[in-house]
Amino acid sequence: AGFTMTMTGFYWLLDMLETFSGFSTPLCLFFMAVLCAYQAGRIALCGWLSARAEQRGWPFGPAFALSFAASELVFPLLFPWFYAATVHQLPVFIQTAELGGPILVAMILIAANFAVVEPILARLEKRPVRWRLSAALLGICGLNALYGALRIHQVDALVARAPKARVGLVQANMGLFAKRLDRLEGLRRHLMQTAELYRQGPLDLIVWSETSVTDPVNEATAKIFYPWQFTSRLGIPALFGAVLLRPVNDERGYVFFNSALLSNAKGEIVGRYDKQYLLGFGEYIPLGDRFPTLYRWSPNSGRFTPGTSFEPLPLDGHQIAVFICYEDIIPSFVNKIMRHGDPDLLVNITNDAWFGDTTEPWIHLALSQFRAVEHRRFFVRSTNSGVSAFIDPVGRVLSHTRTFETQALAERVAWLRPRTPYRTIGDFPWWLATFAIFGASIFRRPARIGLTSRS
Repeated sequence: AGFTMTMTGFYWLLDMLETFSGFSTPLCLFFMAVLCAYQAGRIALCGWLSARAEQRGWPFGPAFALSFAASELVFPLLFPWFYAATVHQLPVFIQTAELGGPILVAMILIAANFAVVEPILARLEKRPVRWRLSAALLGICGLNALYGALRIHQVDALVARAPKARVGLVQANMGLFAKRLDRLEGLRRHLMQTAELYRQGPLDLIVWSETSVTDPVNEATAKIFYPWQFTSRLGIPALFGAVLLRPVNDERGYVFFNSALLSNAKGEIVGRYDKQYLLGFGEYIPLGDRFPTLYRWSPNSGRFTPGTSFEPLPLDGHQIAVFICYEDIIPSFVNKIMRHGDPDLLVNITNDAWFGDTTEPWIHLALSQFRAVEHRRFFVRSTNSGVSAFIDPVGRVLSHTRTFETQALAERVAWLRPRTPYRTIGDFPWWLATFAIFGASIFRRPARIGLTSRS
């Protein structure tokens, strides 16, 4: 089941491997199958845990739900995804993400699945249908929808009272190789689109995509170089992607940082965030910092090094939480940044051009929408080739670009700083659930409880 799911859902991996590896289609298909077989392990873990728990006398329904939560929490994925994203277009069903993140939303969806499948299980097991159980599970789904409708109304009222800002984003649509061949063209496109947005009305902030300014700059001179190059002429605060360089005294000679820099209205660089989740063998060689000789053996591998700071970026009394690339689809990581300071705006800068004009950019957007709900903030996503978007604090996409087109958008966003339960407790309940199901998979249910499996 997991292999079929990942081979069809991640179909775009084949084209990406063919484009960037140069290998033949059969060989790329083999590599894709290996990766998808590994990713399928998440579904296998869920099935294995629930089956072992049921064999040891624990009820099937709760065991499956806990196993599913554990598999979403602990199984490491190269391309993370969450079941909750299947309802990303139905905001009324995702508001409980502020209580327990995407896993809580998934648990409610599983309750709906059990309610529907109960008559089928009853027939297969030749027993009476437990209609009360189905009704109770559907009642959970109804309460979830009622909670969602109430919270949407409350959050919309909060937004109406909050201070506002007009924020713009630019999607330059530079080809992956074109960015390297003509490094100034990307900057020209961003400046041109920014000027066009400004002619439509004043801007309080402009957001450019990941590595929108491609030329590497020594980090020691960055605060001088970027104002000289363009930020002092913008006249508005700008958050942009850059590549910073740091000399090192080892085999590498230097390392790069995939960075987001924030300039104020005067053009001064006032904040920096460095990407922390790097792509192995693409942006860096694992253990390359400890064994720099590896870069002599693989001279074409990226020499990026991860950042260490979780601090949000300051702007005129506000704070901006920034995530680069797929960091915005990792709830626990976003939570760490949200706990360092008190950000009132979420921003993601990324480049999904690697995956072509496929469903991947739309999947990325769907997964990221939950961060807005979990923290009740406006969320601005600026990407190189799509999908760039504005998301409001209840997870609605206010506007978005098309893929592989040069576009610019602007929206009024609110500065918000509410605290949500998920920000406070994070995934702690799901870690308890994980320990519980692993325990149930090992220890038999005490006989004195006297209930059989699936009862």
